[in-house]
Amino acid sequence: MSEDFVSVGKKIKEARTSKSITLNMLANETGFSIEKLKDIEEEREIPPVGAILRIARVLRIDSALLLEDEKSKINKRVQAYTERTENYAYTTLTPGAENKHIKAFRVSVPSMQDHKGVGYQHEGEEFVYVLSGNVEVTVGSNANRLSQGESLHFNSGIQHQLKNIGKDEAELLVVIYGP
Repeated sequence: MSEDFVSVGKKIKEARTSKSITLNMLANETGFSIEKLKDIEEEREIPPVGAILRIARVLRIDSALLLEDEKSKINKRVQAYTERTENYAYTTLTPGAENKHIKAFRVSVPSMQDHKGVGYQHEGEEFVYVLSGNVEVTVGSNANRLSQGESLHFNSGIQHQLKNIGKDEAELLVVIYGP
């Protein structure tokens, strides 16, 4: 990792402390435990996109700023930034979309993988299009099985979870609208 790189967790902590927001306040506004927020800030956990969106909304900062490193700020209109979490990787397809309501990501999920932790939930809407593979998107208690070429549009304010149910890696186009 380059010396110029600032992790998502450090950016969250800097924004939170500069605005005098306590971990307790952030936990109450996002629904995440203080322990989970500490793990994110101390770089023990890389948060998924939905968590970043929820935290950014509470901190009143642009989520795109949390997803890019210092070098990509310089080249953000030319290069997308890829972030890897424990169970999937996502690439921002809308670099330079600061303060925009719509953000697009290319998501790769290895075969037979769930996203760990609590389900995702963030204000707005979400659109998932399967480029390849087979996934299950559970929205609330409704499981939606999608294959290549199929899509799902749902209220992302409802808790949701993604799982690769196939033998091969799944590639998705995910578009998130946040008010």
